[in-house]
Amino acid sequence: MGKPAIVIASAHHGEELGDAFARYEQEYDVRLVGDEPAAKASAKELLASGHPVALFVVDTDHDQDKLYALIGGTRKVVPTARRLLVSHISRFRVDNADFRHAVAAGKVDALLLMPQGPRDEEFHGAVGEMLNEWNATVATPVVENVRIITPEKDVLTRELLDYLARVGMPAGVHHPDSEVGREVMAQCPEDEGRWPVVSSLAGWCGHCPSVRALANQLYGRPDEIDVDEVVDLVVVGAGPAGLAASVYASSEGLATVCLEAEAIGGQAGTSSMIRNYLGFPRGISGMRLAQRARGQALRFGTRFFTGWPATGISPCHDGGHHIVHTEGGDVHTRAVLVATGVNYRRLGVESLEDLVGNGVYYGAAMAAARELAGDHIVIVGGGNSAGQAAIHAARFASRVTIAVRRPDLTATMSSYLINEIEWNPRITVRGSTRVVDGGPDDVRHLAWLDLEDVDSGERERVEARGLFLLIGAAPECSWLPDEVLRDERGFVLTGRDIPRELWREEVPPEDLATSLPGIFAGGDIRAGSMKRVASATGEGASVVSLVHSWVEGQKAVAPTA
Repeated sequence: MGKPAIVIASAHHGEELGDAFARYEQEYDVRLVGDEPAAKASAKELLASGHPVALFVVDTDHDQDKLYALIGGTRKVVPTARRLLVSHISRFRVDNADFRHAVAAGKVDALLLMPQGPRDEEFHGAVGEMLNEWNATVATPVVENVRIITPEKDVLTRELLDYLARVGMPAGVHHPDSEVGREVMAQCPEDEGRWPVVSSLAGWCGHCPSVRALANQLYGRPDEIDVDEVVDLVVVGAGPAGLAASVYASSEGLATVCLEAEAIGGQAGTSSMIRNYLGFPRGISGMRLAQRARGQALRFGTRFFTGWPATGISPCHDGGHHIVHTEGGDVHTRAVLVATGVNYRRLGVESLEDLVGNGVYYGAAMAAARELAGDHIVIVGGGNSAGQAAIHAARFASRVTIAVRRPDLTATMSSYLINEIEWNPRITVRGSTRVVDGGPDDVRHLAWLDLEDVDSGERERVEARGLFLLIGAAPECSWLPDEVLRDERGFVLTGRDIPRELWREEVPPEDLATSLPGIFAGGDIRAGSMKRVASATGEGASVVSLVHSWVEGQKAVAPTA
């Protein structure tokens, strides 16, 4: 595989753009062309010679019809590449108005003012972001932080790859007889035949029986915490709410521990691109957002432990501290934030449950989408996560079908995503549709699905190699003590939603406080939450003042606790 390429198409500003992109020539094959036919021909030549195209840079100095033909043509040739429009300062104001829809609809990834001279780092920062996202989601890793050795890519191997993608760790899969495979197995010959074997740049090597085992190797386990220490706050769940609470609590001087059952970022971490999050005008992937938040929290002192879900809380009612239990150890704490989010509901079709991991996936499973290049993918769900998964999958799949029980997406999905989906020629929305059956091919991989019209009952069998299920919200709160009240659907009650007879002196609990003093809830697990990344982040940040007040009160009552 050759160097990835950047193709620049400009009729009148080629010299300026060539100078601006000269800084990338050491690591990218930079090509300068003048029009659409030349851009497409260059892209085809690059692909044929083993050079993947990472970025198309298109100057707006083309005639508008030719410009849109150029954008559409490059998308057909290389759907996985990022597309950047650049505008000369003499026409930037007009271009900003003319191409706002193109950016909003996802036809291009960004519109930027052409560099105004050397070291225009605002421009190059945006270019770097796009190349970074391309490298994370499309490119074959140059350096593999983790190597997985196995004779076949089975269900567990795919789960490991998906987990590593969610935590932003480049990984590769190698056969035991390959050069890399033999090199790794020489380090741990006793694990020969116990596949998969995992090797990390951190120095460990051995059989990996589960995603949890991998998480523990990467991040440690809760029983490494000194059992005599009582922390101020345990955050259960490292999604947007939990991460925000971790950042703000530790920055305010609270001793904070964050427990995450799976991957940092939660379901939001699987989003390929979040475009409506404040402060990121060109969007950011859920994985990048989560890893940045984790790094921020670590800087302030939060300790993270992943791979061990909370199994219970032993509450204390006499002014002492609570104990959060996990299978890997207990954590003693003055306050707890429940931010475990929700799981995707199961489809309930037995024939498809048997194929989970072999073409059927719960969640976005970004790593799996890459393996389905050229195939038909069906996505079930009408929320933002489903929309983001469809747009990501369309970079690889020949076509993507979104199946929803409602007539359309307007009631459940953000407008900007609906616009992107409507424009994308590879994505089709089938309203009033549900998946009722499916089956495998000869190698036990999903091959077909039966789709049913919810109104008429009419069925259609379609060929499909991938099924991604992002349906509804299923809270998992069985580990919480009975004193933490939930609504009829299992979501945690807080504030004024708590029954009036439990209010103290006719005063309701604080908005994010549960019915058990010292236990708070935020994000998707909380009854009445908006189920959006931004709102969950806000709740995680705002709960810290409540925790601070509670902890100060506890320390005043029991200073030696």
